Amino acid sequence: MAASSRAQVLDLYRAMLRESKYFSAYNYRTYAVRRIRDAFRENKNVKDPVEIQALVNKARRDLGIIRRQVHIGQMYSTDKLIIENQEKPRT
Repeated sequence: MAASSRAQVLDLYRAMLRESKYFSAYNYRTYAVRRIRDAFRENKNVKDPVEIQALVNKARRDLGIIRRQVHIGQMYSTDKLIIENQEKPRT
């Protein structure tokens, strides 16, 4: 993978993770983060430039979907789950 392609993929990966952390619902947020990490790990050994470009294009579309879903989720937010309200223990 060329250096510019690698940088492009890493930027896309970070953008997807960053954007998915804005989901207001805990379950959507954790699922999105887990799914993004799994998808990028699954495809980390792809060497074909055409396939890499196809995967990058799909990830860009998915990033757009994540952004739209975050906005929709913020319009119809719900109460936090009990697991989200727990304070971290003091050490």
